Amino acid sequence: MARRPMMAANWKMNKLIEEARDYVEQLLPRIEGARGVDVAIFAPFTCLPEVVRRTQDAPVVAGAQNFYHEDSGAFTGEVSAPMLRDAGAVTVIVGHSERREIFGETDETVAHKAARAVSAGLLPVVCVGETKEERDAGSMWDKVSGQVRAVFEQLDAGQIGGEALVFAYEPIWAIGTGETATPEDAQDAIGRIRALLGELGGEGFAGEVRILYGGSIKPGNVDDIMAQEDVDGGLVGGASLEAESFAELVNAAAKHG
Repeated sequence: MARRPMMAANWKMNKLIEEARDYVEQLLPRIEGARGVDVAIFAPFTCLPEVVRRTQDAPVVAGAQNFYHEDSGAFTGEVSAPMLRDAGAVTVIVGHSERREIFGETDETVAHKAARAVSAGLLPVVCVGETKEERDAGSMWDKVSGQVRAVFEQLDAGQIGGEALVFAYEPIWAIGTGETATPEDAQDAIGRIRALLGELGGEGFAGEVRILYGGSIKPGNVDDIMAQEDVDGGLVGGASLEAESFAELVNAAAKHG
């Protein structure tokens, strides 16, 4: 089944509003020829309205990096799904490894967020992945499969289409380290995730769900990674902070669309 590639920029805690404006202005002309690929910019909350404004007439969507699963209430410092929709976001990252590792988000927390995003009409990009210690201990698949299964304790695969969510496999040991899983490593993990999705929701569902690779993806390795059968794009950190390098990734993904 043909799946539309997706290339997503995760700016993390970077960029001021003026920098976000300049970035989008530099990016758009560089990706004019990129057809058949979905492009998303996951901006800090402060930059989100500016990214929305600058991409309204462009083939780029704006997303947030986090939210809280309740819609309102006494949750100081949190942002809800309706607030994101109100600001113009159409997608949101859920359960990034930094949220899990630094801020203590559990599989259950991530699952609640994924379910609320879907019900709110936001596209969740659900991150899963293992640490170096877990990989070295041979428990990579126990960790990753547990994270995936937890999502479907809150979401019924039979009630949603595979296009309602995206997964991103991000080996934690390859984030921001310059160390990258080989294309074969990425395919092995993502292929196993897709097979698990087939068990949980059927082959049709599994064939629709896009699974991205995240972990030091950059212009030098994007073609080899995108050539893998089950890799549908990238969740990009460091290489997305400059418009020129992110445009290279978008254009590379378009070749595989």
